[in-house]
This record gives sequence, C-alpha cells and structure tokens, in this order.
Amino acid sequence: MLAAGCTQTVALDEPTPTGPAAAACAAVMSALPERVLGQPRRDVTPGRYAAAWGSPTITLRCGVERPAAMAGAVTCFTANGVDWFPEEADGGAIFTAIGRDAMIEVRVPGRYQPPGDALIDLAPVITEHDPDRGGC
Repeated sequence: MLAAGCTQTVALDEPTPTGPAAAACAAVMSALPERVLGQPRRDVTPGRYAAAWGSPTITLRCGVERPAAMAGAVTCFTANGVDWFPEEADGGAIFTAIGRDAMIEVRVPGRYQPPGDALIDLAPVITEHDPDRGGC
C-alpha cells in the first residue's frame, strides 16, 4: 500500500469514492492540516483522495470501503466528535471514521504513541466537511 522512493513523495493506493462520499472527500482533502502529530505534510501520488505526514508516514485515505473487520458487532469510540473503528495493524494502528458520507482511514505507525492522538488533529476537518450520519 505504501511505497516511498528517493524523493519525499509517498505513493498510496487511492479509493474511488462516488456520489456524496466523493463530495465529502473533496471537501476534507482541501482542508487537511499541514501537520499531524507535529509531523509535516508530504507530497502524495496520485494524491486526490490520500494524504501523508511525517516519517514513518501517517496516512489518510478518504472514501475507503467498509473494513472487513467491521462484520458483526462493531467496537468503536468517539474522539472529538468523530466515531472511529480501531484495528491493530503490523507496526501500528488503523482508525476508520464511520457513520459519515465517506469512510476515512487513518494509519498511524507504532512510533507515534498514543496513535489515537493523530485523530485529534484530523477530527475538526472531518466534522466540518463530512456530515455525521450516526456511527457508534
């Protein structure tokens, strides 16, 4: 999913949201902060529905599909007005914003502790630009 070359550009697989999700993602992407967890924003290719910060790279992908792990009962939590579905991942954590027009995935490497603090930097943009439809 993530590959970094000799430059500072990060290559990410991007989702392809449609309808209300695409509109929400366009608004979210245009308002993302320059820093997450104190880490500077990096160039992303293709970059329409994905963003990255720091090294190791914190990534955001807007308009992702519902995580497979969300089958059945869902464990989630609310942070700064956004409902998140947490998952453990190799070397870190994945948080998916749920209950909105667009699901937004945030991957945080284990180096950043606690990893959920990245959500504090991103929640204002999500609450402003991706309407809450009820998650947790």
